[in-house]
Amino acid sequence: MVSRRRFLVSGIGGMAAAPLILPSGLLRAQSPSARLGAAVIGVGSRGSGHCQAAVQLRQFQLLAVCDVFRSKAEKVRDWVENAYAEERKTGAYKGCMVTQDFREVLARPDIDVVFIATPEHWHGVQMAMAAKAGKDVYGEKSLTHTVREGRALVDTVRRHGCVFQAGTQQRSDPKFRQACELARNGCLGEVRQVHVGVPGGRGAAAAGVWPVEAPPADLDYELWLGPSQWVPYRRGMCSYQWYFVSHFCRGWLPSWGVHHLDIALWGMPELGRGRVEIEGTAEYFQGTADVAFAWDITVTSASGLQLRFVDDAKSPGHGCRFTGSEGWVHVDRGRIQASDPALLERHPGPGAIRLQESTHHHADFAQAVLSRRDPVAPVEACHRATTLTLVADIAARLGRRLTWDWETECFPGDETASRMLGRALRSPWAVY
Repeated sequence: MVSRRRFLVSGIGGMAAAPLILPSGLLRAQSPSARLGAAVIGVGSRGSGHCQAAVQLRQFQLLAVCDVFRSKAEKVRDWVENAYAEERKTGAYKGCMVTQDFREVLARPDIDVVFIATPEHWHGVQMAMAAKAGKDVYGEKSLTHTVREGRALVDTVRRHGCVFQAGTQQRSDPKFRQACELARNGCLGEVRQVHVGVPGGRGAAAAGVWPVEAPPADLDYELWLGPSQWVPYRRGMCSYQWYFVSHFCRGWLPSWGVHHLDIALWGMPELGRGRVEIEGTAEYFQGTADVAFAWDITVTSASGLQLRFVDDAKSPGHGCRFTGSEGWVHVDRGRIQASDPALLERHPGPGAIRLQESTHHHADFAQAVLSRRDPVAPVEACHRATTLTLVADIAARLGRRLTWDWETECFPGDETASRMLGRALRSPWAVY
């Protein structure tokens, strides 16, 4: 028996030998049955964006949308079916399933890929279950809620041959790739400091204790809680405020931090090897919201390379900056700058390190699925970046300097800190 995805790989123009960057509209002339069957699990702001990309790119045929808020899923389903009806010029299209239970999505053999954009306490479980079900995964970040879940997910993804694209989409922006190649190839001289600044979410969460009330009628609250411990529903908690409740997320320290720390590690991989020292401070919300909203963390490698990770109220602000003996380069989503503009004109010579190229994160994922190669943002890279945010938070919460060992993924000789690397999951959910 040949799987549907394998049939598509062999049937769409020998994609394994195609260029890494997909031409726009590659599958526009293909019938819907010749596209990759896709589903989106979690259709809030990020998930809705994945739905739009899947419909517009045409490498995918969106067959299902899932959300524990049924009204959200139905609204997105209506948009999807209207878009496909317009494409077919038939005036009507019915073919996108709605469900509140993601297990119904994973059970469908015609779904090849899933985009998972649920709250972060669900990531490890749902992504591992998708890999075990034979799906390829586009997984939002932070990758997992704990370090141990991240390690289990990486192992599961590799064991089941899953193609996994992490939602660290800055890797598909040429500005970030340029900054990292300048840093890695000595174009800035010897890089001895990296600075990362991201939003802290200072004004995003309401102070105090949020009122307990009945969950909305169209919400499956038990399924929303999933593997996390049971807590009563509180106003607004399941729509956006979950970002600031540590049962469900560690706050913007990881959720925003993972983006630019991923770039820091892409440009200076030494920060993700061997043993590093971590120390710093953070300020935390008090009440229902209990995550950090301001922080100043320093990570130092064995050679003395230093990473300073802060909320972006602190200088030099938002983005990632590599500082070398001959100048600095600073990159964020708006622009790339340098201490001397001439640094941006430097081109690494023969034999230089060239990072994987992508100019469109979703198209790169489609190409990776069809060619069975790693995409530009593989699962291991997002695990390292997520881990760095989580161990930074642990160091700040404990208020002392910690040693982190990347090889064993533990704090050597520190049982208190090491216990904070995992959590108990509610039955029947598991990542392993």
